[in-house]
Amino acid sequence: MLRLICGTFLVSIIFSAGLYAYAGSITGTVKFEGTAPHSRLIHMDADPVCYAVNKGNVHSPALVLGDNNTLGNVFVYIKSGLAKSNYPIPAEAAVITQAGCNYAPHVIGVIVGQKVKFLNPDGTLHNVRAMCQINPEFNEAMPDFRKEMEVSFNKPEFMFQVQCDVHPWMQAWIAVMAHPFFAVTGPDGKFEIKNVPAGTYEIEAWHEKLGTKTATVTVKDGTAQTLDLTFSEPK
Repeated sequence: MLRLICGTFLVSIIFSAGLYAYAGSITGTVKFEGTAPHSRLIHMDADPVCYAVNKGNVHSPALVLGDNNTLGNVFVYIKSGLAKSNYPIPAEAAVITQAGCNYAPHVIGVIVGQKVKFLNPDGTLHNVRAMCQINPEFNEAMPDFRKEMEVSFNKPEFMFQVQCDVHPWMQAWIAVMAHPFFAVTGPDGKFEIKNVPAGTYEIEAWHEKLGTKTATVTVKDGTAQTLDLTFSEPK
């Protein structure tokens, strides 16, 4: 009996190690090409709490550029090519804070059924309005005493907007995904999609103002495949 238990345990270790060894990744950098428009200054004078926190020096997160015109807030994901599978729901909730009267992160991906936690540390009234088309819409008030709210989305739905009607500059984007193979670029434009099974995939990069870019990538066992993408200003 002991041999059977030890043998099963050993097989489990080998199997897990095999999965890890044969998973690849997709990494890259997203850039913007062209003359970057000036980032819009957000006026928060209407709410003294918001204005006091930010001193009026907040710019729109719709176009975030880093050094060498790297592009932030780009959602990069596997659009097609994955085998059908039931991926586990993460135990950890995704977190969106409203600190400083802005949603952060501005763009986020979650998995179907994963909990999403909205935080309100500001000491002022917010409301969270999710403008879903497939999942049920909701509009929840978060007064200064309501510091936390938790929701989940039960169907895949790509990129719907969340906004605050009290502070109309507060906007964020959520993608509810059927799989975990996605990433969002930071201001340095970098992304990494981890633990990708070997195969050939269609990759899409989405930006709220600049549209989408697609590419085909082949991931080999245990390797990192590089994919760099460039967006240009809309014509």
